[in-house]
Amino acid sequence: MNFLSRDHIEQSGLQPVLSLPPILDPMIGGLLSGQGRRLPDLIGRFGSPLNIVFPHILGQNLARMSDVFNRHAVTPKIFYAAKVNKSHSLVSAAIDLGLGVDVSSRYELHDALSCGCTGEMICASGPAKPRVFHQELIDANALISVDSVEELTDLAELALSRERQKRIRILLRYRPINAHTSRFGIAPEYMQSALRSVVQHSECFAFEGFHFHLGGYAPETRVQAFCEISEWVRFAAELDLAVSMIDIGGGLPVRYVEPDVYAAFLASQDSDHYRNGVVPQSFYPYGGAIDAAEWIDRFLLSPGPGDMTIAQYLRANGITLGLEPGRSLVDQTAISVFRITRVKDLANGTAVLFVEGSSFSACETWFASEFLVDPILISSRVPNHRGSDVASEDGGVRAYVAGHSCLDEDIISNRLISFPSKPQNGDLLVYGNTAGYQMDLLENEFHRVPMPRRISISADLATVQQDDHKGASR
Repeated sequence: MNFLSRDHIEQSGLQPVLSLPPILDPMIGGLLSGQGRRLPDLIGRFGSPLNIVFPHILGQNLARMSDVFNRHAVTPKIFYAAKVNKSHSLVSAAIDLGLGVDVSSRYELHDALSCGCTGEMICASGPAKPRVFHQELIDANALISVDSVEELTDLAELALSRERQKRIRILLRYRPINAHTSRFGIAPEYMQSALRSVVQHSECFAFEGFHFHLGGYAPETRVQAFCEISEWVRFAAELDLAVSMIDIGGGLPVRYVEPDVYAAFLASQDSDHYRNGVVPQSFYPYGGAIDAAEWIDRFLLSPGPGDMTIAQYLRANGITLGLEPGRSLVDQTAISVFRITRVKDLANGTAVLFVEGSSFSACETWFASEFLVDPILISSRVPNHRGSDVASEDGGVRAYVAGHSCLDEDIISNRLISFPSKPQNGDLLVYGNTAGYQMDLLENEFHRVPMPRRISISADLATVQQDDHKGASR
């Protein structure tokens, strides 16, 4: 497993801050460093790129979150955000752990149901749900987050038109004041009429509470939105509408690299660190100061409505805290492996590594950003008599990574990554922690190349199975 050590970088004259080694689950680290031909054999069997999923790690992430809720005596309702990854095995793992599933399409709904989730454990979000989606959600008795007054009207009409009328379980999605430009949620000026409409159509709706979902990762914005919703909880009570849940959405942070390493990189990066001479204007906080469990703890301890903390408010009012984590539940649950097909030297002393696969399977550059985590180089060569790779005596090289397509924009990393020895054709690049909105968000069959394969591996590394939409995990 080739990381570029700080000593090696300094000896070669390269800048130490260029290295962003990934945080890896110990089991995955062991797989990469001590399994001999395991990865090359898997690539030979399933092709490149290959997404490898470790579903059992989701349970470890949930346990850390649950510890925080238990400490605060707060009742959570966690819905796994299915949109974070297309893996069937991750959905199944979440369901087996007793979690609900947050779905945003009919197809995510079908996957959740096929994995064994009951309709009562499903929450549907999204701003423009088609009528057929609404119908299927009602049939399943799923909880629907209503995004607008217009959607509420549609649902009432649908409920009244059905032969067997059934009260529809709903949350009202609130648009916080500081998100006034967002297209999502019911604005404060319309919330009163929405609540009155729920009362007016009491035969249609089973009202359960409120929901919001914000971009970014600051707990402070969620605290402010929560406090705003508490006023609507009070108004709902005046209308005899009991609130049993406040769902605060997702956005719990994940730490990909060590915070000090990440901060050093951001402080010293410049245009010379990128093959196109352009420093991206924004990045995911890959080396954030807090992780998901710390985020939850900070949120619950924050001053909330009245003189209470948020945890105290929830306990005092018997309200369940809903969450829809995606990235934070799949933290460390997958890696993506690319096989190098060509190493091309460039005039400025750097190189480009062409891989079998494309940036559609590692997609940050398509959002004018970068996946600020170094890939791990796995050599395809047989060790020499000294126990090291034949090519390990080569000097280090800085290289960027490109996909196989004819698109000039097909770049997996514009950042020049430092390698301790020059990669060779057939070597593997392993990107850690790719389950969260990375490995399959934009995947497609461009150039008629088949979709990348996905496999899941058991905790003991003994069982390998395909992990697709054809029931591989169940």
